[in-house]
Amino acid sequence: MFLKHRFETDELIMLRHLSGRMQLTSKDYSHYLNLEKGFDGEKQFDKWLERLPDELIIVNDLLLEYSHTIFQIDSLLITGESIYIFEVKNFEGDFYIEKDRWCTTSKSEIKNPLLQLQRSESLLRRLLHDLGFNFPIKSYLIFINPEFYLYQAPFNLPAIFPAQLNRFINKLKMTSTSQKDKNLRLSKKLISLGLKETPFVRKPQYTFEKLEKGITCLSCGSFLNPLNKNNLWCQGCGFKEDITHAVIRSIKEFRLLFPEKKITTSVIHEWCKIIRSKKTIRRILLNNFELFNNGKSTHYE
Repeated sequence: MFLKHRFETDELIMLRHLSGRMQLTSKDYSHYLNLEKGFDGEKQFDKWLERLPDELIIVNDLLLEYSHTIFQIDSLLITGESIYIFEVKNFEGDFYIEKDRWCTTSKSEIKNPLLQLQRSESLLRRLLHDLGFNFPIKSYLIFINPEFYLYQAPFNLPAIFPAQLNRFINKLKMTSTSQKDKNLRLSKKLISLGLKETPFVRKPQYTFEKLEKGITCLSCGSFLNPLNKNNLWCQGCGFKEDITHAVIRSIKEFRLLFPEKKITTSVIHEWCKIIRSKKTIRRILLNNFELFNNGKSTHYE
C-alpha cells in the first residue's frame, strides 16, 4: 500500500518549464536531465513495488531532517519484520568500483551511492530511536536500468541489479505483514515530519523578459498554435487542448517561475502570447481566480 505517492519536485518542474523557454547552461541542462532520468527510474521501481501485498506499507520521497542534517529516502518499505530503505539509481552504461571509488569505464568518477545510502540509514536509525520505534533496517541500492553493468562489484554489496529485481520482489512478498497498526503509526509519523521541499535547489538565472512567451504543449513541450475559437493544437505532435485549460495550466507555470509577481490580465496576456484577445484572458481569470481590486492595483489569486 502506497501511503505516500511520488510526484515531481518543484525543482524538476521548474527546469522542465525553463528548458522549453530558454537556453539552459550546459551545467543546468545536465542537472535537469539527471533529475528527469532519476524520476523516471523511481517511477519504474514504483511499478515493481505495486506487486507487493497491500498490507506492506510504502512511503515514497521522504525528505527528513535529523540533528540539523537533511536526508532523502527514495522509497521506504515497512513490513512486519523490518524497514527497507531503497536508493534508486537509473544509471546507464558500464561502471566499476576501485576501493571506495565509483567510476565510469571512461574513468570519470561519480559520487559513491553507497555512502549516501549508509548516511540515510544511520540518520533514520537515530530518528526512529528518538521516536521510540525499534525496527531492523535493511538498505539496498536499486539499479533499475537494464543497460547498467557494474564491474568488480563485491559479493556483499547491498545492491539489487535489474536481473535480480523479479526474484527480490517475490522474496519481499513473503515477508511478514504483522504489526500493521504499529507500522501505520510509524509511517504517518514519518510523513508528518517530512519536509516539503529541499532547501538546496539549484535555480538558474532567468527573467520574465528573457523567457520565450507562449503556451507549451502538455505532450511534447513545443509551443501550441491556435486551432479555432476554443482550442489550441501542437504542430509537432498533434496534441489538442481547450483554451481555458491551456491558459490555466500556463498560469500555474507562471506562478511557479515567478512567485513574487502578481497575476494580472496584461501579464498573463503577454505570457500566453498566442491568445489575441485580452477579454478571453480576463474571462478565464474571473471564472477561475479570485479578483483583488485595490484601486490602481488589480490582480488575481
